[in-house]
Amino acid sequence: MATITVVGSHRIFSVTKRAALPKLKLSSELSFMTSQLSGLKISTTHLSSPAKLSVPSKKPLQPVARRVCPFTGKKSNRANKVSHSNHKTKKLQFVNLQYKRIWWEAGKRYVKLRLSTKAIKTIEKNGLDAVAKKAGIDLSKK
Repeated sequence: MATITVVGSHRIFSVTKRAALPKLKLSSELSFMTSQLSGLKISTTHLSSPAKLSVPSKKPLQPVARRVCPFTGKKSNRANKVSHSNHKTKKLQFVNLQYKRIWWEAGKRYVKLRLSTKAIKTIEKNGLDAVAKKAGIDLSKK
């Protein structure tokens, strides 16, 4: 028994009982193949060129921002995690970085920065321009 199912613009031919087909040299050389099952003619042009499948590609790796404060230079500290049995394993103590929107008086606009909490206190005390000048940061680019 042979069935032909039409899905969209593709025709799917399925056979439930195996039948002996004559050996063919190349199906692309023939314009039509004659099926021995109920005398159906199947065009090889639809079957020989399947639609290209799009394979999802890997997303490119996004650059990861370093956990370093640009104003104070604070970075991660390597420490030991000490158990009750005095077994030491390495761990990192990260800087407390916060995304902060700060008003820049000279530029008359807000500047979004990633700062450590120590840098936020220093900016509140000394001002954004003074701290940025000391750290060598150009705020006009941010």
